[in-house]
Amino acid sequence: MKLPEMILVILVSFGYLNTLNAQDANKAFVGAEIITATGENYQDGVLLIRDGKISSVGSSGEVQLPSGTEEIDVSGKVIMPGLVDPHSHIGGGDGGDRSSALHPDVRIMDTIDPRSDTIKRALAGGVTTANIMPGSGHLLSGQTVYIKLRPANRIEDMLVYTDQENNIYGGLKMANGTNPLSEAPFPGTRARSAALVRSLYIQAQEYKASVDAANGDPDEMPERNLQMESLVEVLEGKRIVHNHTHRHDDILTAIRLANEFGYRMVLHHVTEAWKVAEEIAESGYPASIIVLDSPGGKLEAVHLSYKTGQVLEEAGVDFGYHTDDSVTDSRLFLRSGAFGIREGMSREKAIESLTIANARMMDMEDRVGSLEPGKDADFIVLSGDPFSAYTHVTQTWIDGIKVWDRENPEDRKYATGGYNVIQRASFGHHDHLNKRRN
Repeated sequence: MKLPEMILVILVSFGYLNTLNAQDANKAFVGAEIITATGENYQDGVLLIRDGKISSVGSSGEVQLPSGTEEIDVSGKVIMPGLVDPHSHIGGGDGGDRSSALHPDVRIMDTIDPRSDTIKRALAGGVTTANIMPGSGHLLSGQTVYIKLRPANRIEDMLVYTDQENNIYGGLKMANGTNPLSEAPFPGTRARSAALVRSLYIQAQEYKASVDAANGDPDEMPERNLQMESLVEVLEGKRIVHNHTHRHDDILTAIRLANEFGYRMVLHHVTEAWKVAEEIAESGYPASIIVLDSPGGKLEAVHLSYKTGQVLEEAGVDFGYHTDDSVTDSRLFLRSGAFGIREGMSREKAIESLTIANARMMDMEDRVGSLEPGKDADFIVLSGDPFSAYTHVTQTWIDGIKVWDRENPEDRKYATGGYNVIQRASFGHHDHLNKRRN
């Protein structure tokens, strides 16, 4: 057998050829209501995809289908962009340890299990892209990772690079408020928390100045420092800070520090954002918020309100929702937007807050978050209105490939099974329950 024939046999035997063909062929999803997240919707829509990208989207009769296009009838269904979760803990990863309150060199990428059942659970909820975070029990707990929820054995095959040249595929997780307060070497007060963060960024500024002064001369370069390298990426705007914060005064402290050092930031949780909405709007920093449907949790989050979305929308803040999975089950992510609508937020903003707004927070708006020609073919098929309690995600597609199907019995169990079905995979050992992860 000749070498090309042997390669073909190998590809077929492992299913790679079928996957490639599935991605390369023109596919047209016809008959569904299509929600694009750009403000343009189509009642009798056509979504045309090829090579893992969106070729065209529009009304029936407006989109010309190339010869040989496979037509998939989705009449009566709703198609919308795959959900983008800007704050998740799926994959079983971890971050810094108790040796220090500040770990900018730690990478959660080195600990994620790409075969974790928690990822399949997120697919069942329509999540196609996620920012996976270390926990928030540290002032700075490590580097986050942006991923597509593609089936993979290696985390490298799930990464989404926002800066390929500088090897950036995630942000940096910071926190303030109650979570990082503890015994030394952790801070005991909020004031000490801010001082520790400020001191480390001053060191990073000095390290950056030394690197700049060396101008590429290896003899003049400072000794390599992984912590400083990560923070320099933040100072240069290459890596976004994702800052856990709850109380209104903690929110303003996070803004104060970001302004002082000039780094890009997304405010996460912001439980009391409704108290300082105008200040957040003035700062220009986007906010990633969460809603809960049951009491409990930490004291600093006691003033959480479903009206936060409506208040932030009125103030002009760029914001979206997140799951903080497993705080909110990824399978219920769509419900976050529904809670916002119930309290006066617009339907258009609810769609945006689960898709393109979150993509912006991860520098990914040119690839995901809306259904537009040239963007990645990441979308979900719903049984009905996205904000109805009776609607199910029926299919999840990433890069033009179906990665989850409710009609598949193995996939379906991740949508319908009780939480205990995946509890072991979600938390691993019981000591994870004791971590401050939200």
